[in-house]
Amino acid sequence: MATTEPFLHRARTKIVATVGPACSDVAKLLDLLGAGVDVFRLNMAHGDRATHEQSVENLRRAAFEAERPVGILVDLAGPKIRLGELYDDPTDCPIGAELRFVRGTRAAAAGELTSNYPRLIDELDQGDQVMLADGMVGLVVESREADSALCRVVSAGQIRNRQGINLPGVKLSAAALTDEDRIDAAWAASVGADFVGQSFVRSADDMHQLRRLLATRGSAALTVAKIEKREALERLDAIVEAADAVMVARGDLGVEIEVAQMPLAQKRIIAACRSRRKPVIVATQMLESMTHSRRPTRAEATDVANAALDGADACMLSGETAVGEYPRETVETMNSILLAAEELLRDAPPQQTSVTTPEVHPITSAVVYGAARIADRLGAKLVVVATRSGATALTKSKQRDFIPTIGLSDSPLTLRRMCLMWGITPLAGAPLEAGPGLRRFVADWGKGERVLATGDRVVFVSGTGLVEGAHNLVVVHEVE
Repeated sequence: MATTEPFLHRARTKIVATVGPACSDVAKLLDLLGAGVDVFRLNMAHGDRATHEQSVENLRRAAFEAERPVGILVDLAGPKIRLGELYDDPTDCPIGAELRFVRGTRAAAAGELTSNYPRLIDELDQGDQVMLADGMVGLVVESREADSALCRVVSAGQIRNRQGINLPGVKLSAAALTDEDRIDAAWAASVGADFVGQSFVRSADDMHQLRRLLATRGSAALTVAKIEKREALERLDAIVEAADAVMVARGDLGVEIEVAQMPLAQKRIIAACRSRRKPVIVATQMLESMTHSRRPTRAEATDVANAALDGADACMLSGETAVGEYPRETVETMNSILLAAEELLRDAPPQQTSVTTPEVHPITSAVVYGAARIADRLGAKLVVVATRSGATALTKSKQRDFIPTIGLSDSPLTLRRMCLMWGITPLAGAPLEAGPGLRRFVADWGKGERVLATGDRVVFVSGTGLVEGAHNLVVVHEVE
């Protein structure tokens, strides 16, 4: 029996939740699906292979029991630079204190720092900034020698073993796709992941490499470019063009650039994705206080709402669901905030992007736009889009109209891809051929979800085959 909330009670902005100890078994995953989760994320920076394989198995079982498609995003760790083991854990870093990076992975004396990146000392220069512990501690490089780099603390705080190191403006030679990432990407392909995220993307070629790697493993997973480096912002348009979807990874990005620029960068990334019909996820610290609290802060609620108003296709929860004390309550809260924010978007007319893509026939784009206008004029309760690849559903998603939309496909992968598309509810098991069988299937489903009643109108978008590769048919049906 399905465990989801009623169709009309779910936000159109999708919710991505990270799997972790707090929500790893089937019952808890079903709980989160019922609360509003559309896609689950596996963070390859944490956990071992056995744990991730069990998570995939549990997610497939949960999707089966919930009777709905569920997307899986495998998030590659990337070349994350971290501190090694400190001489004293934790270590206080007062203003003006001197700390010295040395080679190795374990500090041999107080005041020494090491890292997991062997070339760190070679690639630092005098005057470079070094941010530790997600930007809580700031250093500046005073001098560099062959085997060490002397730094001075300019922003005080406390550091612990293996916390992150960010180097704003420093050009690193480390490849975005590490050897470990290649192994994890191959594994993602083997388990049928729907989305694979690439961390610390710096150029479009990073995404091309990931796509080629997945293709060699027989995977059609969509690639997700995580924007969290200054270089990525400098090459944003090319990266968005090369990726299938994008994530605004605000954790590291908020350290790489000035914090005052973070809201503007978020809006810029979302706008670039919308103009190119690419799904975009906003991530990191969205409801972080709910890791240990049943209620979010007012600032967090505003942050989630603004992401939806900016045009995000999805919002992501990280530690809130992976290790938090209230994972279901967090998802319910995010869903309710998104629903409230979306009320402000209802009166906006359907949007047509000026960018054309090879995946979408111009006739399809025009027909989908026209179907939304017809549905609005007739007061239709539902739009139904039949699609094989998902491109037509994505076109409908990017119009941002508020007529509830069902996406149908005979491809399970396409149905799971639609889990990341704003405003599209994927529905399995429907006959794709336009005709009485399809109309009856949708009517029965709609009545069961209390969306349709006798006399309601439904607009169907499909193709006749007269125009190759195009959806050129709009049918208006009244429920009997």
